[in-house]
Amino acid sequence: MIDTNEHTDLIGALGCIDPATLSYAEWVEVGMALHAAELPLDAWESWSARDAARYHPGECAKKWSGFSSTKADRIGPATLAMMARARGWTPPSRLPDEAISWDSEITGALIDPSWTEPEEILPAAGVDPVREISDYISALFEEDEYVGYVSEAWEREGRWLPSKGTYARTAGEILRALDACKGDIGAALGDLNPQAGAWIRFNPLDGEGVRNTNVTEFRYALVESDEISREMQLAIIRELKLPCAAIVDSGGKSIHAIVRVDAADYAEYRKRVDLLYDICRKNGLAPDAQNKNPSRLSRMPGVQRKDAYQRLIATDSGMATWTEWWDWIQEISDDLPEPESLAAAWDNLPELAPPLIEGVLRQGHKMLLAGPSKAGKSYALIELCCAIAEGRDWLGWKCAQGGVLYVNLELDPASALHRFQDVYNALGWEPNNIASIDVWNLRGRSVPMDKLAPSLIRRALRRRPAAVVIDPIYKVITGDENSADQMAAFCNQFDRIAQQVGCAVIYCHHHSKGMQGQKRSMDRASGSGVFARDPDALLDMTALEMTDACRQAHDLERTWSVLKTLMDHHVPDWRKAAPLEAQSGVVQLCRWAADSLPQDIYQVLKDTSEQITAKSRGWTAWRIEGTLREFPRFEPKDLWFEHPAHRADATGALSDLTVEGEMPTLAARRAKGTEAAVSQAKRTQREKVSAMREAVAACAADGVIATRAEVLKRIKAVQGQPVSRSMLQNWTRSSASWSPFRVSDDGRDELVEIENTAMDWDSEVDG
Repeated sequence: MIDTNEHTDLIGALGCIDPATLSYAEWVEVGMALHAAELPLDAWESWSARDAARYHPGECAKKWSGFSSTKADRIGPATLAMMARARGWTPPSRLPDEAISWDSEITGALIDPSWTEPEEILPAAGVDPVREISDYISALFEEDEYVGYVSEAWEREGRWLPSKGTYARTAGEILRALDACKGDIGAALGDLNPQAGAWIRFNPLDGEGVRNTNVTEFRYALVESDEISREMQLAIIRELKLPCAAIVDSGGKSIHAIVRVDAADYAEYRKRVDLLYDICRKNGLAPDAQNKNPSRLSRMPGVQRKDAYQRLIATDSGMATWTEWWDWIQEISDDLPEPESLAAAWDNLPELAPPLIEGVLRQGHKMLLAGPSKAGKSYALIELCCAIAEGRDWLGWKCAQGGVLYVNLELDPASALHRFQDVYNALGWEPNNIASIDVWNLRGRSVPMDKLAPSLIRRALRRRPAAVVIDPIYKVITGDENSADQMAAFCNQFDRIAQQVGCAVIYCHHHSKGMQGQKRSMDRASGSGVFARDPDALLDMTALEMTDACRQAHDLERTWSVLKTLMDHHVPDWRKAAPLEAQSGVVQLCRWAADSLPQDIYQVLKDTSEQITAKSRGWTAWRIEGTLREFPRFEPKDLWFEHPAHRADATGALSDLTVEGEMPTLAARRAKGTEAAVSQAKRTQREKVSAMREAVAACAADGVIATRAEVLKRIKAVQGQPVSRSMLQNWTRSSASWSPFRVSDDGRDELVEIENTAMDWDSEVDG
């Protein structure tokens, strides 16, 4: 039975947990913990009702009836205590006789010693020394194996210490001597000191010494601890089902468990003993590390020690072999929930987590942003932090509003903080909710992820953010990033954060080397394919092959958008005053502003236009593709990275561009060829105009009428190459709209006045 004080402690722990922050599996674990603690169903029911959005009357009772004692053994009150501690609960002080408190529980525990009942140890009345030592030797040794034991001791500073002892007698010889001693154990083993007791070595020897090198079979290990009561030691040994060949009461403060390890050699013995001690330590038994040696002495049963007896408690206890026990340990230590019947949940399915990024990521899930160096991934994540804090759009996706913890592993603190301000300014957002963003600066202080996760969880639980953003993960990768099993273990740390904090985990990683155009988006991240398969959402950024025409079109679009905003600020009614032509584009607006607005406003428009054009030379174009687990696939998004912010492509001009390294389609290759041909034609036209202008100007300078023949002669002189009359005539005919020539009615060639036509010629050629 669990006492009233412990019930009160559990209720206090339960009050620190908000059911709305738990996953469905965690909610079930709370119920199992309460059931194991023998608390009433009402405790779980009333607590669950605090989550009004997901609570359904009767669901707790349905689950409660299915909780068996077997399940409760694995999900006990300590699980509930751990959840509460993570949320700030301080457990009450424990009684000094208990093995470990909830507060000292560590990962990997298979049992909960704080709920383990001590096992009674019977009094020593009626001890049969000959039978106990005979049973002990028979359980551990073959007849022809040498047994080492010590019956002589010497005293130092109040302690009795064993001598080297005997090591050249076989188990058969000792058993026959015991059988013939008629109850006088000293006659078989030598005179014993009742103040000191006696000792025995639990592994067989070679008959030539008592060192580790004299051990012939690495069969057993000694587990002994004197940090808790003997009754608790025995109870934990039983609950851990240690494969004991024998269990001995030392007559002092400890129980000696002679555990089968069945090692093939000393190396395997050391490995198995380390595993054994680690499991015992994690479950409250804290073995004495000085007892690891295979030639170590243990207490011999059936012998008096001061006022107590060294007694044989049991032989062949727990699992039969090391292999059987280790299989059982692995089976019960997976820390996985029990399978659930689909029929039980069919009519009452748990609610899905709401979206954090609409159509991309749910709350409490994981997302990876991958891209090459200098793609602005950090800026994109900072934009996401701002969007979540303000409840605004991120790259066109609506974000739920909430808190964010940004883990900065790469930037110095000043740069990181300035970037947040720069992004707010570039996006034109008011910083209304910057208190919702926490920045954890760890540049130069990062540690591997398995070490960072506990510290991160503790800090995140103080504020309960909607998302934790880790930027970038190469700083905290544990293991070889090309190893699938090591990266799976690494990514499990993100699940750990998401589950314990109840938040989304968003992180970024870099592309592998080389051109990425020939790869699928999910195969571009560097390292193991685990990075593509593990997150619930993978967003991949790739650079686009930029063209001058595309950049110029975006420059014009961005300039026009900014100038209209400036006009709205400086001349609110400009749309009423300006003619329609002035409202059709940048050039037209600037012409009208130069003639109709104050000079300072015109200068602002002119300077802004030039600044945007200058900045446009550094703009890059990117395409985001996604691999989603919870949502349908989205069409690739095209973005401009206008440092320090990304902007969606408003004109659609980027949709025809290809990813760097990607093989263009036939239509794209044809379009590119056509574009090249048009560019060549324009260059040829410019050359024609230039040649004709120079010839006309030369005629005017010499005072000669610029007839076709005269122009032809001058062009030939300047270019140093033959130009036929028919070629000149073709030039003028093919370019009639901008040619400075016309044919008069009487057939004479005359020069058309060209004053103020230079700009018209340029615009004709450009267009």
